[in-house]
Amino acid sequence: MTMTKSLTATKREGSGKGAARKLRRSGRVPAVLYGKDMEPVHLSVDAKEVEHLFHVISVENTVLDLRIDGQKGSHQILVREIQSEPDRPQTPVHIDFLRIQKDVEVDVEIPVNLVGVPVGVRMHGGVLEQIVHELPVRCLPSLIPESIDVDVSGLDLDDSIHVSDMGVVEGVEVTIDPTRTVCLVAAPRVEKEPEPEEGEEAEAEEGAEPERVGEEAEADADED
Repeated sequence: MTMTKSLTATKREGSGKGAARKLRRSGRVPAVLYGKDMEPVHLSVDAKEVEHLFHVISVENTVLDLRIDGQKGSHQILVREIQSEPDRPQTPVHIDFLRIQKDVEVDVEIPVNLVGVPVGVRMHGGVLEQIVHELPVRCLPSLIPESIDVDVSGLDLDDSIHVSDMGVVEGVEVTIDPTRTVCLVAAPRVEKEPEPEEGEEAEAEEGAEPERVGEEAEADADED
């Protein structure tokens, strides 16, 4: 289960690109809060606060405690979308927050951590390849795992682990094909000797012919 962290927001007035640019110039990021049985609430959050927060949490599956200035209580939320400029992917320009309810399941993505060094890598020079880095699941907010660890130490060459082999806690439903490969140990790549081109083969054959002729000439001289 992920640890809940807090974030403070302020209700914003105005809409459109002009109002959004003005907010960003003041060091704030436009945001919206939405959820079941509620009207969307237009907010802004401190740019430095969210940038720092998003660097220390797993954004996809961390439950946040959102407090709105001037309101009592707080909202339990998940970050649903972060928009950023193409040339500055680490700088948010708009954020969508989803309000969650403790008795309503949510869809989240959980980081997959590979633990250990496979025997196929240690003993046979294989290469560990991870195909699935985040596992999509559905569960109640209280059951959201922080991450899923997968022990790969027993994998030999050409061995693999599939989604169906992964253990998740009761109440957490995996929502992708159970036959999907999570990781595998590939055999080491053997580099082939480059094959000579046709021209090179012809030159080699031509260069070898005089040697045979020379050997035959010496044999003829010995007979004389």
